[in-house]
Amino acid sequence: MNSIEKIVTTLNGIIWSDVLIYLLLLVGIYFSIRMRFFQVRLFKEMIRVMFAGQKSKEGISSFQALSVSLSGRIGTGNIAGVATAIFIGGPGAVFWMWLVAFLGAGSAFVESTLAQIYKRTEKGLYRGGPAFYIEKGIKNKKIAKTYAAVFAIATILATGFLLPGVQANSIASAVNNAFHLSHFLTGLLLVILLGFIIFGGIKTIAQVAEYVVPFMAMAYIIVAIIVLVINYALIPSVLGLIFSSAFGAKATFGGIVGAMISIGVKRGVYSNEAGQGTGPHPAAAAEVSHPAKQGLVQAFSVYVDTLFVCSATAFMILITGMYNVKGANGELLVDNGVYYMQDGIKHKDGSATYTQAAIDKAFSGREQFEENYIGVGSYLVAVALFFFAFTTLMAYYYIAETNVAYLTHKRGGLLLMLLLKLGMLVAVFFGCTRTAQLAWDLGDLGVGIMAWLNIIAILILQKPAIVALKDYEKQKKQGRDPEFNPKELKIENAEFWEFEYQRIKNTENVS
Repeated sequence: MNSIEKIVTTLNGIIWSDVLIYLLLLVGIYFSIRMRFFQVRLFKEMIRVMFAGQKSKEGISSFQALSVSLSGRIGTGNIAGVATAIFIGGPGAVFWMWLVAFLGAGSAFVESTLAQIYKRTEKGLYRGGPAFYIEKGIKNKKIAKTYAAVFAIATILATGFLLPGVQANSIASAVNNAFHLSHFLTGLLLVILLGFIIFGGIKTIAQVAEYVVPFMAMAYIIVAIIVLVINYALIPSVLGLIFSSAFGAKATFGGIVGAMISIGVKRGVYSNEAGQGTGPHPAAAAEVSHPAKQGLVQAFSVYVDTLFVCSATAFMILITGMYNVKGANGELLVDNGVYYMQDGIKHKDGSATYTQAAIDKAFSGREQFEENYIGVGSYLVAVALFFFAFTTLMAYYYIAETNVAYLTHKRGGLLLMLLLKLGMLVAVFFGCTRTAQLAWDLGDLGVGIMAWLNIIAILILQKPAIVALKDYEKQKKQGRDPEFNPKELKIENAEFWEFEYQRIKNTENVS
């Protein structure tokens, strides 16, 4: 490991320490209590507003914004990440992932509502996100602009140039393993498909996400339901295993309760991204009559990611017994013989192999794991990984583009936008043919900086979002379709809602 890699690894160890993970969890608890557990009280309303939003020339629908957000949240971590959680923390880790999703909905609501409150129109499109609400919400303008610029730069580097190559490599590896297509050809295919989409702008990204993401998630969940139906008699015992293990009641896992909670919280936070600052970007692009509407939709997206997609993976793995669990001393507490070969070494840690083996066992009836067996699980997981990672690439681009737009506000920025598009396509192609741990670590570093800056920002700026929720509920009780008036609520610098919303309302059918 050279000196640069050592520095980056050290910084990642600091930034992505348990402090950040548990801070995100505690903030979720705080917001949930502060808003009286709205994620329970307003669950039906979340679903209603998700389908009620309409599009306009400037904005996309609430459902499209949800789909773009989910395209970033639902990724390879929903397959490999869940397997890793089970390997390190046992079945009980799944419970802690569920808990984090429930509480994380509070953070998702606040950040996405703030993105709507402080969004603005640029070149005929709605733009918003942490950089925008940091600049408008923090009163000291010098600090606010510096703070926002640091967030924007870190986000562009991470999502525009570093992480795309790693995601592309995941796609190329999965396709090669299942269909034997070369990494080079997969790279060309990805560049063509992604280029067509990102050169079309947010409207094209939203339209693709609107169809691909729900299909992708539902197809995966349907496969999981089939696996559960085949093994329906084991469902009660699996649920019992998850809950008994979560609190150390299961003797086998009593010695790893600390690791179980830690990895469950970490995987939950990594997966649903609540509070990390990614979801607010597409949330700001939605056309709504009140910011709280999109806040509710984005809170629901956390449920979709963890409670539905991650749970689908977890149940398939657990109900078929295709997993291993590591003990505190490094030895295996549970060894079901599942492994993959890499560099001539047998690895039994959590990976997509668990999910592949689970589906293969359910559909083929095989009782034991076989290394060289290529069955329906290999193909289905390869296809799922392709769609999961590809839609993540779309979301990465949109997030990076939004922050370029922030930095170049009123200064053109067309050249930088073009360089971003070309740079990302190059990163995707080379990521398919070769990837480096340094690129992944640098990307993690950028996302970690985003998370720290955003979680501090939403704690500082929480009041407008909470006021917006109270106003929304008040108008609903009055039988009205809520509309946002920042002046009445004494919310400053919400320029879009003060000056542009009424104009758009008179010309568009705003929901």
